Amino acid sequence: MSLQIERLSKTFAGTNAVNDLSFEIGKGQMFGMLGANGAGKTTSFRMILGLLDPSGGTAKWMGERLSYKRTALVGYLPEERGLFPKLTVKEQMIYLMRLKQMNKTEIVKELRHWLGRFQIEEYENKRVEELSKGNQQKIQFMASVLHNPELLILDEPFSGLDPVNADMLKEAVLDLQKQGTTIVFSSHQMHNVEELCDDLVMLKHGKALLQGNLKDIKRNYGMKSITVEADFPLDFLHEIQGVEQVNETKLGVNAVVESEETAKQIFTEVASRGFARRFTVNDPSLHEIFIDQMGGDRHA
Repeated sequence: MSLQIERLSKTFAGTNAVNDLSFEIGKGQMFGMLGANGAGKTTSFRMILGLLDPSGGTAKWMGERLSYKRTALVGYLPEERGLFPKLTVKEQMIYLMRLKQMNKTEIVKELRHWLGRFQIEEYENKRVEELSKGNQQKIQFMASVLHNPELLILDEPFSGLDPVNADMLKEAVLDLQKQGTTIVFSSHQMHNVEELCDDLVMLKHGKALLQGNLKDIKRNYGMKSITVEADFPLDFLHEIQGVEQVNETKLGVNAVVESEETAKQIFTEVASRGFARRFTVNDPSLHEIFIDQMGGDRHA
């Protein structure tokens, strides 16, 4: 059971929104799709769901293209909320889940389970327009999972959530993954991707810049950083070739270096000068990789 994307492309008026994208996600995996605004994430999601026809390539779930006939297999949380503001939460879920082939008894049972999990039981008979943005996001998420989908697509799921509610949502997503749900999500918050996803693809102008296992990408990425705490001045780091940036803190120095070889050279130099309380070599954060790859292009 897998999601197979093969050479997927979409062109609008001669512009490539998605360009020759390929990846495969197995059952129960968590996959991150990253990129700045306009990178092609939402267009890719819509082609996967069958809401847009691709200009080239294919998107298949379990060997078949998704369509309305298979909608009960899929959950989708769009970046732009799609709830009916005048309906109560209960009315909303009954309407949407009937479209997913659930009966009313099942819907109400699952609804109350999720309301309890998100600690908002009192909102069952509240109109959506009466809820805060954060609670609307919770309801939108519930609308994507109440029918226990096999494939779940989340477009910026943490948007509008404070840290407490974001953690609550993360726990729910991880539990769904443990139950075997295959999850694809996008986020501008890189720490969420690092905490959740197994594999990822990073898009710029619709084309993959990086893709693969997150741990492998971080380990093999050329850029490294070091942290040094010592009982002597570390000004000499500015003069070492391969040191790209030096940030001084009250405890010591954090420096970005171009390779592990540079880090080894610094270690030797530090050791020759005296006692160092701390010397660590760090893989780059996903945030640092993202900034490096995007090259300052905020509209990638």
